[in-house]
Amino acid sequence: MAINTDKNGYTIFFAIIMVVVVGSVLAFLASGLSERIKENERFEKQQNILYAMGVNENTPDSGVNFIPTDVVEEKFNEKIKEQYILINGEIKKDDQAFALDVKKQIAAFKSGKEAKLPIFVGEKEGEEIYVLPMYGKGLWDAIWGFISVNKNMVVQGVYFDHKGETAGLGANIKLRFFMDDFIGESLLDGNSYSGITVSKTNNDPLNEDKEDNEVDAIAGSTITGNGVTAMIKETLKAYKPYLETIRTK
Repeated sequence: MAINTDKNGYTIFFAIIMVVVVGSVLAFLASGLSERIKENERFEKQQNILYAMGVNENTPDSGVNFIPTDVVEEKFNEKIKEQYILINGEIKKDDQAFALDVKKQIAAFKSGKEAKLPIFVGEKEGEEIYVLPMYGKGLWDAIWGFISVNKNMVVQGVYFDHKGETAGLGANIKLRFFMDDFIGESLLDGNSYSGITVSKTNNDPLNEDKEDNEVDAIAGSTITGNGVTAMIKETLKAYKPYLETIRTK
């Protein structure tokens, strides 16, 4: 007996079967690739932390070049000497700080709840470098990254990323020309933690003034730039108890 494929019932049955089959295949693939996905996420995070430290494969005329994934874990373990968490103003050594969900922990801090804030202490050219994660809000969605400083609160490097900023405008926060401007800037204005302002009126396009706590804004991305400014200030607020211990060294 031939099946009448013109009936609505056949169409619905066929659609259900396809949904079940395709769903099962996708679930199988997701399950099989879950460990690989986690591994790639770990490598990416290690690359970002190292990049913020200034450990990368950039050349004078290149764009953003990370440490390659096949060696990044080895390089991370070589450069990152200690991991800590900051809880309610107390600093505790914790080798699992890397695994913390920064988005969740910073959200908890902002809402006044207990937060576990990760800290990474690295070494570059014989100097201790302190790497702090950041999380904030851009124009359309989340922005995040890492900032590293020495004991004098001078920025050694940054890494920014975003979820949905406008291509060619706010999305440029993750390009080298913008991130490089932060290197050498101070987080302090005198003894106050002022952060770094992304300013449309900086009047320092070559970023030669490292004492003004400002970098040039990206044209057409005012709200994203304001988000970066706020994110840095919020990071300083969260990590001030730890930063104070660095300055006494």
